[in-house]
Amino acid sequence: MGHAMPVRSALLSVVLAAVLAGSARADTVTVGSKIDTEGALLGNIIALVLKEGGLAVESRIGLGPTSIVRSAILAGQIDIYPEYTGNGARFFAMEGDPLWKNAAEGYATVRRLDRARNALVWLAPAPADNTWAIAVNKALAARLHGTLAGLAHYVREGGKLRLAASAEFVENPLGLPAIEAAYHFTLTQDQLLVLAGGDTAATIRAAAEGISGVNAGMAYGTDGALAALGMVALADDRGAGIVYEPAPVVRQATLAAHPEIATLLDPVFRSLTLERLQRLNAAIAVDGSDAKTVAQHYLVAQGFLK
Repeated sequence: MGHAMPVRSALLSVVLAAVLAGSARADTVTVGSKIDTEGALLGNIIALVLKEGGLAVESRIGLGPTSIVRSAILAGQIDIYPEYTGNGARFFAMEGDPLWKNAAEGYATVRRLDRARNALVWLAPAPADNTWAIAVNKALAARLHGTLAGLAHYVREGGKLRLAASAEFVENPLGLPAIEAAYHFTLTQDQLLVLAGGDTAATIRAAAEGISGVNAGMAYGTDGALAALGMVALADDRGAGIVYEPAPVVRQATLAAHPEIATLLDPVFRSLTLERLQRLNAAIAVDGSDAKTVAQHYLVAQGFLK
């Protein structure tokens, strides 16, 4: 009997330590992101700001493409990641709805649906449209009057065009098919160089350097490589594309446990204009700077980090 108490208290302390370790892990905010330039930038911005706010952060930045990251947050494997408002069209099978062409309506809709159906909360978006675009060099852009309507006319008249693009852009109804339908032209298989990944640094470079006969490249509105490589994103004068504003998406349970997350991140994302995102993305994709370093310098310069 004399040994019963110490053994029991030792057991109790082991159990207590396990419980505390579990709660410490549960209290960690796991930040994920997609595997592209802007995903790395925004993921690091979120992680650095939350750490500055005193939260324990685990990084899963560069986790994978949209489908992987979305599945991870739905399964509770990550707590927060940057997503784009326009992807709500795909998440909720609403690709044909014109509301996604309006920034405010798209944001309000995806925010309402994701909260109701998935217990996910969309925080304040950045005022920057990272929509799909087609980029060409300045000489060709001048010939096309800088517009997709000019491109369509050029293609219909038999002009030489080869577009480097991701499989997702070519196949997604909201990508190239939407542009072709709005502007009444069709690119043949010979006019496409389809790449597996969505890295626009590769597609823009191919178009800039004429690799494999390419003279047009898939781009995003916030791409930093455009100006650096002397490329122009053709204007979508008929509004074929939908609005893709980046915003942090967080699990409702995580936000309930740490309501300060919204207070910390909202002003940061509101500061990310199109021009600023292009500049920050260029620092990574063109200058070769580390995404975390670029994020840190921006946050310090803007007064969000000490």
